[in-house]
Amino acid sequence: MNKKIAVVGAGIGGLTAGALLAKAGYDVTIFEQAAVAGGCASTFRRNEFIFDVGATQVAGLEPGGIHDRIFQLLDIPLPEATICDPACAVFLPQETTPINVWHDRDKWEQERQKQFPGSEPFWQFLQDLFERSWRFQARDPVLPPRNLWDLQQLIQALRWDTLATVPFTFATVGDALRGFQLDRDRRLRTFLDLQLKLYSQVKAEETALLYAATTLAVSQAPLGLFHLQGSMQVLSERLLAALAKYGGKIYYRQRVKEIKPGKKFTLCIQKGQSFIEAEFDYVVANVTVQNLVRLLQLPPHHSYRQRVESLPMPWGAFVVYLGVQDTAVPPHCPPHLQFLDSYDSDRSLFVSVSKPGDGRAPLGKRTIIASEFTSIEAWQHIEDYQAQKQFFTHRAIHQLGQFFDLEGNIVHIEAATPRTFLRYTDRWAGIVGGVGMRVNTFGPFAFANRTPWEGLWLVGDSTHPGEGTAGVSYSAWTTVRQILAQDGR
Repeated sequence: MNKKIAVVGAGIGGLTAGALLAKAGYDVTIFEQAAVAGGCASTFRRNEFIFDVGATQVAGLEPGGIHDRIFQLLDIPLPEATICDPACAVFLPQETTPINVWHDRDKWEQERQKQFPGSEPFWQFLQDLFERSWRFQARDPVLPPRNLWDLQQLIQALRWDTLATVPFTFATVGDALRGFQLDRDRRLRTFLDLQLKLYSQVKAEETALLYAATTLAVSQAPLGLFHLQGSMQVLSERLLAALAKYGGKIYYRQRVKEIKPGKKFTLCIQKGQSFIEAEFDYVVANVTVQNLVRLLQLPPHHSYRQRVESLPMPWGAFVVYLGVQDTAVPPHCPPHLQFLDSYDSDRSLFVSVSKPGDGRAPLGKRTIIASEFTSIEAWQHIEDYQAQKQFFTHRAIHQLGQFFDLEGNIVHIEAATPRTFLRYTDRWAGIVGGVGMRVNTFGPFAFANRTPWEGLWLVGDSTHPGEGTAGVSYSAWTTVRQILAQDGR
């Protein structure tokens, strides 16, 4: 009889794990508390507009990329997509000409030499680290290893050139800047802070160097960041089709309230006002580590809970969703932009703009999505929630108005806060983007897919290699390999 596997959460990590396990012959059931799949990579419709909830770009669609490999295994077509070029246009304070992060390596090298004179040795150093790390990652190591099989996969992925990265395991980007005597270059450090915080949740000073080397290079050929035709929901739809193709099941609006370990795992599931219990051989949890602690109802003295509670508070996001007339968007506008008002402020906007005919808006109109990091505490016990939401909205629109012609061109407007993300994704406290890619939470020091409870796995942006659709898909791929190996398959 095929083993029964429950997948808690239908984010991209959960959908990927579920589809692959169903193809491998397991009896897979996915429980999703929302009405749609995709989690932070889902979408919502407002009249004539389709908005991407959180994630707005995809990595790993290139030949040999993680999504390309997974979709080939599932025998489903990759979604139609175009390369983001530039991947991002970054506007530093009081500057009207952006720093363009080009897809072409030579163009990007020329851009950074123009923008940051004297910094090329630093960039070449990062490129060397990236190439070595990428070759290592392509051999599917398991990080961090938690048993003999995991360790074997790690050792098999090692090569002599990988060893050159080992001395930098404990280094940060801040350390590298000091090593190249660039730590006083305000423009360079600010640019790195803006780019890295998008993916690592922390600035250059704290971001693990080996993580940053990959993050800062993934935009360039032969890799790249992609803009999906239709919406981000297309990625979920393809995975859902694969899940159904191989006999997997998914239930919406069913919230898993508790996971009880034992010889088998008992899940307590809320459906409407009623509660049911069901037993499974394995559980794959596509949740944050904070949610996992809550689901397991771990006591305060448990070491796993203590480690989770010792983490710095993750960020939340404030997001403004605009439907606008096409005339609001400047000609040749890049698909992604970043704006920083002042060197004295940490507040920046990351902006995603739809393309004509990409399925997100009707002809003659576009969508603009602008997000900024915000502290969770700022939204938790506030007296006038609506007033603060309105203040953040007006502030974001004012900043956007310095680049976009919004006067009289806004057709639709709404905003989301950490409370919104909590309501619709059930992520603990409404956090976004994982645990932060500091040295003590990346690579060999990350939260493992294999948890201390045998038969319970964790996938998603809390685990190696971090956030983003490619990162969570890789975590799912690792988990599936571990399950198959455990069952001797």
